[in-house]
Amino acid sequence: MEAIARLNNVPTSTRKMRLVADLVRGKRVGHALSILKFTPNHGAIKLEKLLLSAVANWQAKNPDEKLEDADLFIKTIQVDGGRMLKRLRPAPQGRAHRIRKRSNHVTLVVDAFSTAVTADEVQTKENSN
Repeated sequence: MEAIARLNNVPTSTRKMRLVADLVRGKRVGHALSILKFTPNHGAIKLEKLLLSAVANWQAKNPDEKLEDADLFIKTIQVDGGRMLKRLRPAPQGRAHRIRKRSNHVTLVVDAFSTAVTADEVQTKENSN
């Protein structure tokens, strides 16, 4: 069963956050945490915290299962643009240039690997071929 964690209005541009998100997309949770811990980008700190929150959400949804036995992985991670703060910066000859301070929203879904294959799944795969 999957668990979702969301992070809204992170004051980092979407492009910078996607660079970090691409590093951990599809990886196992333990490996992703070690990648994020040693990544020097500012967005890695926020994503590490979000990943820990998603794991805690998964534990709350599945109180009977052990975290070590679950073999969690990052199913999806999505970075969307958030609100944009618009500021003015003085320019030559009395003009002003617009500064756009961007933010983003991150959605992270964590799920457990299901290694058990049932006979029904094998039957449907054989029928589709």
